[in-house]
Amino acid sequence: MPTTTTRRRATRIWILLGLILLTVNLRAAITCTGPLLTDIQHTRHLTGLQLSILTTLPVLCLGAFAAWVPALARRTGTEPAITGALLLIAVGITLRGLPYTTALFAGTIIAGAGIATGNVLVPAVVKERFAHQIGRATGLAMTLMASSGAVAAGIAVPVGRLAGWQAAMAVWAAPAAAGAALWAVLATRHHGPGFGTQRPAVGRPEGSLLRSPLAWAVATFLGIVSLMFYALAAWLPEIMQADGYSKTTAGAMVSVMLTLGIPMGYVMPVIAARLPQQQPLVLALAAIKITSLAGILTMPSLAWMWVCILGLATGSAFPLAMTLLTLRSPNPAVAARLSGMAQTFGYLLAGTGPATLGLLHTLTGTWQIPLLLLLALVVPETAAGLVAARPLLVDEPLPLRPQFDAAEAATPGRGNVGSGLS
Repeated sequence: MPTTTTRRRATRIWILLGLILLTVNLRAAITCTGPLLTDIQHTRHLTGLQLSILTTLPVLCLGAFAAWVPALARRTGTEPAITGALLLIAVGITLRGLPYTTALFAGTIIAGAGIATGNVLVPAVVKERFAHQIGRATGLAMTLMASSGAVAAGIAVPVGRLAGWQAAMAVWAAPAAAGAALWAVLATRHHGPGFGTQRPAVGRPEGSLLRSPLAWAVATFLGIVSLMFYALAAWLPEIMQADGYSKTTAGAMVSVMLTLGIPMGYVMPVIAARLPQQQPLVLALAAIKITSLAGILTMPSLAWMWVCILGLATGSAFPLAMTLLTLRSPNPAVAARLSGMAQTFGYLLAGTGPATLGLLHTLTGTWQIPLLLLLALVVPETAAGLVAARPLLVDEPLPLRPQFDAAEAATPGRGNVGSGLS
């Protein structure tokens, strides 16, 4: 007969494996598409407009579907909602490989809906299942998301050359299906307190976060951070080529910028969760962004140095924003609602970034004005971040005591079942 200690250890393993399989499926379906766009356009005979829509759809889906996730999780429970999300990702990826243009777009939307659902529920899972390890759990999630996205982009072309672009995309349906199977087990079998029940795992909301200045600060910080990341990922190669760098070198710069975000995805949440307030981190990131963007604008001959510095900032800012979703929430219910609100606003705002920079470049014929816009956006990003980083909870107007520890937000009766990382 298994002892209590053995059952608890098994519960930790299941929970941790569930978090791993959830987060590795939240970027790959998006990032594997970019390197294959030329092949996709040629095979499906897409127009330039259709190709632009295809590349914009994932980010728009992340915002459009995020608003509905908390209500879905309240009705079904967290585990069934995540199971459904991973199934949508697997089905959407599979559909994209069918020999129909409509299937390509429909599959992208379906996969985007699943990714949006998973994105929103990650902070709720961390708050509920890893309440005493918020920094480490969030760091693990961010690292896995960044790593799987980088791997998917890196192997897309080699696999596409060997087996076709359809196979290069379809391969990512397998981990999504595996994740759905595991979360289905967690939803139907009892592996520890809270698992296997069809309870509304993230609770019923009280009041509206739309009236909370702190919630809007978190949402604005996430939105501007995401906008700057997607805008730079889209246009930095063009900016560097305009400064005289080759296409290969410009592409390598973007790769380095994205790669630097992998270790920072773990380091930043761990540091943020250990601090009583995160305002020093917000100020440090602002200083680094201003320095690097101003350097690219005024001293492009040192572009490699500026890009590396910028990579540290962009690779840290998004994990910090995701950590704030959890730290500013008193329980999993609020974490899910805040995550849904922030990601709806944030990704819809982020979706305008690449288009806005491209339009400014078209109108002005230079990249200086778009870079100046990014510099100007550091101001509202920092202002929102400083408010979001204060040691408050979104439904608690009084400051937390100075020695506040993030884990204390998970008090008895708020769904804490212990850490899966201990």
